[in-house]
Amino acid sequence: MSVEILDGATIINFLEDEEAFTMSVCKRFALLDTNNDGLLSYAEMLKELQSLRVLETHFGIDVEPDPDELARVYETLFIQFDHDLNGTVDLEEFKEETKQMMLAMADGMGFLPVQMVLEEDSILKKAVERESNKVAA
Repeated sequence: MSVEILDGATIINFLEDEEAFTMSVCKRFALLDTNNDGLLSYAEMLKELQSLRVLETHFGIDVEPDPDELARVYETLFIQFDHDLNGTVDLEEFKEETKQMMLAMADGMGFLPVQMVLEEDSILKKAVERESNKVAA
């Protein structure tokens, strides 16, 4: 993990670079698809959903969440990705929902810089790296 500074423009610019975004999504999807069947099951997606740390912090302090409530949140998030409701998420569903989530995040951030802790292999980290490389060039 690393602490990075980003804003809505960092995310929007990354999404507009279709090649970079698609490549990052494909890599992330392949990492999650542990049985290599081209589909993500709930079990495969759970690690990704858990990395969002939904309901696990309150003002930055870890709190003990209700396990049943957390399970319902993760199931709802999985359904958000599973557009055709067939119980699995294919690459296109994953890509489209990832894009929608990132757009919502960019909208929420606006254009004021925000400091965030990012996983090294996360798509947001790739967006920050792309922006840094662009500035350095």
